[in-house]
Amino acid sequence: MILIYRFFINLIFIISPLILVYRILKQKEDLKRFKEKFCIFTKLRKKGKLIWFHGASVGEILSVMPLIEKFEKNNNINQILITSNTLSSYNILSKYKLKKTVHQFFPLDAKFLSEKFINYWKPSKVFFIDSEIWPNMIINLSIKKIPLVLLNARITRKTFKRWMMVPNFANFIFKKFSLSLPSSNESKNYLIKFGIKKIKYIGNLKFCQTESKNEKLDKNIKKFINQKNYWCASSTHKSEEKICANVHIELKKKFRNIFTIIIPRHVDRAETIKKELSKLNLKVHMHEPKKKISFDTDIYLVNTYGKTKSFYKICKNIFLGGSLINHGGQNPLEAARFNCNILHGPNVSNFKEIYTLLKKNG
Repeated sequence: MILIYRFFINLIFIISPLILVYRILKQKEDLKRFKEKFCIFTKLRKKGKLIWFHGASVGEILSVMPLIEKFEKNNNINQILITSNTLSSYNILSKYKLKKTVHQFFPLDAKFLSEKFINYWKPSKVFFIDSEIWPNMIINLSIKKIPLVLLNARITRKTFKRWMMVPNFANFIFKKFSLSLPSSNESKNYLIKFGIKKIKYIGNLKFCQTESKNEKLDKNIKKFINQKNYWCASSTHKSEEKICANVHIELKKKFRNIFTIIIPRHVDRAETIKKELSKLNLKVHMHEPKKKISFDTDIYLVNTYGKTKSFYKICKNIFLGGSLINHGGQNPLEAARFNCNILHGPNVSNFKEIYTLLKKNG
């Protein structure tokens, strides 16, 4: 099975320049830093102990920020490496003032690239977050006898069924983890079946909160919003913004002063969203603190990362995206911390246990 996997990964490597050109045009890659995915590094490896965290995107990186902040204060650790796959995750990370921590994009999981990556960074310990499973990297870490932890491990029923189509390969890969810390009892049961030797359930990391201060909203924006009847649609995905806009149109029939704030999950889509909503004859204002907002604005579109908490602080009615489409929802804990009323669609399987707990406690 590993040979078949390597064949397809090498095939992707051959056509990767075309994929990257497309992603650059879509503004999903950094023009200066995409080369990191081919192990052309833009940061130096310092002397001493280095620990490495890898998460796919925004949610995974945010879930380990409290840990990163703790390790930043640990004198035994000289450097912390964070890798991710998406530009949005780097944009979020850049908001934090971290001294020891550097970010690189995760390399394509070709055998020779994973070997080059490990040989350059020489991590003392590695943490893969959530459901990030990259066979070549995992195998090469195992060969080097570098401890590998599956942190906040999340295995859904759908993921489990996929892996069970190749049970021997699943067992071969998952046994290479030194330790697994599942995010739920459901994930724990699936990981046992995969054959991981050491599993410890300590709860979901997403219950933890970073020590960094919340960004404050500009006074003029806050004053404007407080003059309105308002609600916020947060972490929305493609097609959900249009649904939220139609909700705004319906609310407008009953509430003349209605104002809708939309915070897309991926802000690089902001211009596309603005054009789409403008076609519905809605007046859309992009988040620009110094630009005056017209009083007849319908939609306030947030086009920058790291502002979610500042809006949760004043908005008490929050709709969480990723739940009207087949995505599995977004983490409701951040909104819950600010005592928000949380609305969502039917698809919240990614946070099933968290929602159950919140509903149980009212």
